[in-house]
Amino acid sequence: MTIDFRNDLARVTLAVLCILLLTAGSLWFLLPFLGAIIWSTMIVVATWPLMLKVQAGLGGRRGLAAAFMTLVMLLLFVIPLLLAVGVIAANASSIGDWVKGMLASGLPAAPSWLEGLPIVGARLAARWNEFVAMDTALQIQKIEPYAAPAAQWVAGKLGGLGGAIVQFLLTVIISAVMYVNGEAAARGVLRLGSRLAGERGEKAVRLGGQAIRGVALGVFVTATLHTILSGLGLAVSGAPVPGLLTAVIFMLCLAQIGPLPVLILAVIWMYSTGQTTWATALLVWTLIIGPMDNFLRPVLIKKGADLPLLLIFVGVIGGLLALGLIGVFVGPVFLAVTYTVLKDWVDDEPPKQEHAAV
Repeated sequence: MTIDFRNDLARVTLAVLCILLLTAGSLWFLLPFLGAIIWSTMIVVATWPLMLKVQAGLGGRRGLAAAFMTLVMLLLFVIPLLLAVGVIAANASSIGDWVKGMLASGLPAAPSWLEGLPIVGARLAARWNEFVAMDTALQIQKIEPYAAPAAQWVAGKLGGLGGAIVQFLLTVIISAVMYVNGEAAARGVLRLGSRLAGERGEKAVRLGGQAIRGVALGVFVTATLHTILSGLGLAVSGAPVPGLLTAVIFMLCLAQIGPLPVLILAVIWMYSTGQTTWATALLVWTLIIGPMDNFLRPVLIKKGADLPLLLIFVGVIGGLLALGLIGVFVGPVFLAVTYTVLKDWVDDEPPKQEHAAV
């Protein structure tokens, strides 16, 4: 019996090409939903133990538990938005009066605190006062070249906000489906890992889930603690609209930016309004809680996944720089799986072969 290796090679090559074509086509059609799918996977994997506790408290009814988790996700987005809209609506009249007064009397001279800034303060104050001294026609002529780019920037940000809202709604819908069918999806991923690399593949999949939960623990606990401490400092020091600023800080902490931009602006505003004592107190409080996430977040992530601390830190920071906020989760997962597979492969020594005596 003879085997035609050329035909067999052609058949294998065509089969591989067909699989690659199907995979590429599927990814192409899923591309608009890929971000929402990745986010949903991260959220569901991170909150799965919590969902099981909610299900047990609701008498084992999966549908009610999934609906509760979905409602919580919606509220986490809607409540900060409603707070922002409420504060803007409550201060609309005062903002309008301030704008009318500024248009009637013109811009004021540069504040003293601006001139007191090191290095650039004197130059900025001189430019400010030079602009104030111009007549209205010349001011408009100076501002006009920047008006169109500013309008385009605002329009682009508004369009990006609309796209973000659509992606969030898609994430909520996909997460609800995953909550209902989570076990089936987990079994499928475990079987795929086992099919690709046997026991090591299944172990890598489980480690990926642990890494996601560890990152979620570090990110959300750190963001919550930062928000509480920052909001406490803003409220005690008498900063304006502390509720809105606290909601903004929470969003910035989730985005891995941290509370420093809001707190520093609040400190500058309080110094400019003459509240020197409370501004200094808020500045000291900012310097205390600002660097807290640099050591707290890696420790919490390591509790969720037993991985080297340097690997976790590089995964979080590298993922954030490469992919944005979603990279905070994806980076550690990729590095954790790669590290585990390589470590098992290196530690698995091949059996020693005994050479027969000649």
